[in-house]
Amino acid sequence: MTDSAQLRVDLLTREYPPEVYGGAGVHVEYLARELRRIAAVRVHCFGGPRTEPGVRAYPEPTALAGANPALRTMAVDLEMAAGCAGADVVHSHTWYANLAGHTAKLLHGVPHVVTAHSLEPLRPWKAEQLGGGYALSSWCERTAFEAADAIIAVSEGMRRDVLAAYPAVDPDRVRVVYNGIDTAQYAPDPGTGVLARLGIDPTLPSVVYVGRITRQKGLPYLLRAARDLPADAQLVLLAGAPDTPEIAAEVEGLVAELRARRSGVIWVAEMLPKAEVIQVLTHATIFVCPSVYEPMGIVNLEAMACETAVVATATGGIPEVVADGETGLLVPIEQATDGSGTPRDPEKFVADLAARITELLTAPERAATLGRAGRRRAVEHFSWDAIARQTLELYRSVLR
Repeated sequence: MTDSAQLRVDLLTREYPPEVYGGAGVHVEYLARELRRIAAVRVHCFGGPRTEPGVRAYPEPTALAGANPALRTMAVDLEMAAGCAGADVVHSHTWYANLAGHTAKLLHGVPHVVTAHSLEPLRPWKAEQLGGGYALSSWCERTAFEAADAIIAVSEGMRRDVLAAYPAVDPDRVRVVYNGIDTAQYAPDPGTGVLARLGIDPTLPSVVYVGRITRQKGLPYLLRAARDLPADAQLVLLAGAPDTPEIAAEVEGLVAELRARRSGVIWVAEMLPKAEVIQVLTHATIFVCPSVYEPMGIVNLEAMACETAVVATATGGIPEVVADGETGLLVPIEQATDGSGTPRDPEKFVADLAARITELLTAPERAATLGRAGRRRAVEHFSWDAIARQTLELYRSVLR
């Protein structure tokens, strides 16, 4: 196909606005927006009806209500695959949609591209959440990856993980295309109305976390590290959607313990609109990403674009985003090799995390300098326009 305007790309995803809860959903939202400028795009997603042109949503089948979540996901995938008739290429995101892409490839005889946002073998704690469904989710991902015409890794670290987890995959089929950031939308917001509503004092230093409550995001480590932070620092947690009752209870207990020891612990459990998150990030002294597994960590880019210094774990693709000593500070970690990402020495990781955060809290001018450099890096290296064009070229390569 030589005329890219006639190329029809079907994006397959669990998340799509307004039902977005993680980085993969953010990725698909902006990728679809930019690809529409240079190709014909259809989006197939889970959930309630959408009114956006070219977007079709698929609810879970009522006949499987109460069944294992992975089984319900697979049922939606089969409907999505049927809906891809007429596509030139299908592009799936996360295991939730991988089976849809693989089935569409077989059914309609079109290339299947997969973006690796995370990998099931590196998230063994999901067995807590899915039970036997974890075996199903792992099978869906492996089957799709091994048969895909191309795999997009969102970082070099992610590419290494793909090849280690799935040695049957041809390395030549795995390309790196970074996640991106809309630096027009994610930009410093000098307003303070949101801060006032949430009870955040803009005159005091603040440490902000934004993310789901899941093992990979490492929130319990941050809560333990916060015991040793300067007394005047506020800890702002924009954290919700716990994966399991167990981790929800753990976080609730740690927050309660922390509040008994210090003031300024602010926990917002509901998902805030982007504009409100941007204001919180803008006024943060530091954004912290304590993840033990993070293929890239788009939330770090969001904070950087808001001119906020980042303290993040030196794992996965994070070091490719956060330049240590230039846009933030990286926290060293030695991790178990069982796929869980668990620190070999949790107490050392917590202590190092507290030390890096304190280092910048006690040097606010340095934190501000790192924040300004972070915005420059986000603008110069992670634009969605460039990412969409790289993705389109990959589509062309699998059609040749």
